Amino acid sequence: MAEIINGRKIAKEINESLKTKVEDFINKYKITPKLAVVIAGGDPASLFYVKMIAKSCERASIDFEKYSLPSETTEEELLKLIDNLNKNKKVSGIIVQVPLPEHINQERIQEAVNPSKDVDCFNPINMGRLALGKPEFLPCTPYAVYELMKRENIVVEGKHTVIVGRSNIVGRPMALILLQKKQYANATLTVCHSRTNNLSCFTRQADILIAAVGKPEIIKRDMVKEGVVIIDVGTNEVEGKLVGDVAYEEVLDKSSVITPVPGGIGPITNVMLMQNTLKAAGKLVVSE
Repeated sequence: MAEIINGRKIAKEINESLKTKVEDFINKYKITPKLAVVIAGGDPASLFYVKMIAKSCERASIDFEKYSLPSETTEEELLKLIDNLNKNKKVSGIIVQVPLPEHINQERIQEAVNPSKDVDCFNPINMGRLALGKPEFLPCTPYAVYELMKRENIVVEGKHTVIVGRSNIVGRPMALILLQKKQYANATLTVCHSRTNNLSCFTRQADILIAAVGKPEIIKRDMVKEGVVIIDVGTNEVEGKLVGDVAYEEVLDKSSVITPVPGGIGPITNVMLMQNTLKAAGKLVVSE
């Protein structure tokens, strides 16, 4: 039977250590790390995610500030707000929640966030640093996967790791992290996606399978081999219920380690965002 990873338990353990570090930082520098979150419009999923971020900040003793803008906000108005946040020395990290209204150029907005405050690692400068193996920050969801593998002592080096998904949020940065010459990386990688022909041909070869394509239960029982490690990053709502990209019940007895949805990678992701915010606060202090 598979070892089922309790992401909530791991997140709680990380947060306890992080909260101590934040309190030590506050005592030393007399500054409280602050995360500013900008949301334009009323996308329900975005509003829910921002609510979860606020709770994570509270648990970690990090200040939280939300900027809610109407959907008709212009690109110039949003850029002006980001510029003000970049210059604000009390703001450690900045997140601009996506999706943005259609009339706003998402890439231009992401490029406008100061790389040293870009705790979600969307600025192309930070992605470039990651590609070179010299990251400023790790994107939060891949960071959560990497942290989980470290804490569960999952052997990655030399293992055939198949990532299903190529988004800039998970798939691509996850591949870059696992290609690094460091412990819990050095993987032999295959990256698949929604247009991959005969997907099961690749997934059946995986020693470690990371599912992040955003298609509910696309990975079926006959698509994995015995003893596979499965990390399900997918979060999909089906008939009012959250499910992953993996048909969990089907593959449970074939896998050696598996993350559930919900309760797997999700809770760890928000704590990694807090880690990045504390790191950004430290860089801000050093630069002054």
